[in-house]
Order: sequence, then structure tokens, then C-alpha cells
Amino acid sequence: MSARTTRTRVLAAAALAVATLTLTACNNGEGVRDEGASAGTTSQPSSTPTSESQKNKETTTGAGQAASSSDSNSKPKDGKGAQNSSGSTGSSDSAGSSGSQDSGPTRTSCTTANTRMAATVVSRPLNHVLLTVTNTGSKNCKVIGYPAVRFGEAQSVPPVFEDSKPQAVLTLAPGESGYAGVLLSAADGSGSNGYTAKSLEVYLNKDAGSAAKPSLPAKGVYVDDSISVTYWQQTMADALTW
Repeated sequence: MSARTTRTRVLAAAALAVATLTLTACNNGEGVRDEGASAGTTSQPSSTPTSESQKNKETTTGAGQAASSSDSNSKPKDGKGAQNSSGSTGSSDSAGSSGSQDSGPTRTSCTTANTRMAATVVSRPLNHVLLTVTNTGSKNCKVIGYPAVRFGEAQSVPPVFEDSKPQAVLTLAPGESGYAGVLLSAADGSGSNGYTAKSLEVYLNKDAGSAAKPSLPAKGVYVDDSISVTYWQQTMADALTW
């Protein structure tokens, strides 16, 4: 064998060895990529349970929030429900049973049962009688309107001086008195159909059911068709103004 042939074979063997090494190197590179792909594939399953867990957590949280919202809607917040209950029931019950309106003395109408009546002939003004009603009861009472008087056998109730009407109904506390004036006859003698009356009946107002019977002077009083009365007043002076 010649030296040329021997060299050729050596070169061929060397080339084969280089090719083998190159192929091995290429296989190792693919192996590295495969490991990368394998690692990526392995990470995907781990992320999937995490995603499902997150969804489950969100679902659970949403359900909890819905239940909390339902509980919040069914229960009063910040005591508002209690306030509404107090406003609709508590306050009404309190006002209805014992509210501030009832804190003062109870007011009833004055009647012959809880008052005393007196009639006094006065010197001034002329031809006047002063009626005095006194509360003899234990509670405040109201004297409404004006007295309906009947002297002797009179068949009609005398008219009232409308200008004497007070701004408010007269209320008498126990022991207090109210007053009304009665003009018996015209001071200048211009009246007609005069007569002398020795008895008197006084109804506290025209709607009263019973009358008081205060006494008059023994000689009686002179009455004509000028007779008129005032509304019930707080003072004697007001009652004798007309």
C-alpha cells in the first residue's frame, strides 16, 4: 500500500470522526431544547390548578359577599331601623299615652256641679248686675261663650254684646273666678216692657243643661227690653265695660 493511500484513509477516518462529533453535538442541543419544552409543559399543569383555585376562591368570595349583602339588607344599619320603629310606634305611643300635652292639669267644661254662681247689683255703672262664677272643683275648667240668663218669668234669652268677645276661651283654675256683666235696663229710661224680677236663673252658656239660681235683692231688680249680657271675662272691670 502506498503512502498516498494510507493518508487518504486517515483523512477519511478523521472526517468521519468529525461528523460523528458534530451529530452528537446537534443531538445534545436538541436535548437541551427538549428539556426546555419539558419544563414548559410541566409548568402549564401547575398553572391550571392555580387558575381553577383562583376561580373557586372568587366564587366563594362572591357567594360570601352576596350572603353578607343579604344579611345587611335584612338588618337595620346604624340603628336606622330602630329609629323608624321608635318614630312610628314609640313616639306615637308616648304621645298617645302620656305626651307633653297631658302633662298639665286636665281641662273640662265648667258646669253647675263644679262651680258656684253669685249675682251682685253694682252701683256703677247704673242698672247693672255682675255675675261671678267660681271653680269649686279640683281641675281646671273652661267657661265657654256667654251666660244665658232668665229674670223672673222671661221667655227669651237676652242678646250678647258681640264686642265683648274675648280672644280666648276663659279657663278657671281651682278657686279662680270669671265674670260677666248684665245690663238690666236703659239708663235713660228709653227701654220698654219693663218689669221687676225677684228670681234669676243662670246657664253658663246657651248649651248648658242645668242652671244656677243665685239670689237677688229682696226687692228684686228692674228689667226692660234693653237687657243684654257680656261674654265671660277674666276681670270685673272688663265685664262692666258695657
